[in-house]
Amino acid sequence: MSIGRRRFVAALPALAAGPYLGATLGVVLTGCSSEPLAGPAEVKWDRDVCTRCSMVISERAYAAQIRDPMKKVHKFDDFGCAVIWKEHQAFGDAESEFWVADSRAEPAGAKWLDARQAAYAGGKRTPMGYGYAAVAAGSDGGVPFGEARKAVLVKGK
Repeated sequence: MSIGRRRFVAALPALAAGPYLGATLGVVLTGCSSEPLAGPAEVKWDRDVCTRCSMVISERAYAAQIRDPMKKVHKFDDFGCAVIWKEHQAFGDAESEFWVADSRAEPAGAKWLDARQAAYAGGKRTPMGYGYAAVAAGSDGGVPFGEARKAVLVKGK
């Protein structure tokens, strides 16, 4: 008799949910968006805001994204904002994806590069003044990720 009672008590949450349980679980398990779980996400230009500084992301040539270990995408208006924000997170490089807009793509922001593999052209007027625009690796005038990252961290803000 106690086995029946235990089964009944264990089933109470499902019974309380009634016919809506399946629909509710479907939303929870599949998520609320159709966003991919890897790679760069779609940026809603002039509407999405920078995770670090809260400015609207509008200058496509300087945008960046970081996908954390929980697959959440964080969007940035400047490579420098992304570098500094990332520096204060507990997760490591191997646990995250880091994407930057190819500043030479036409139209700007139409192509995303792996930030750690990209090169960075300095001396640019970027939204937050860090001065780096991503270009494809091997491009003329670009410095590697590590060098651009160090320069941003020295500049701070």
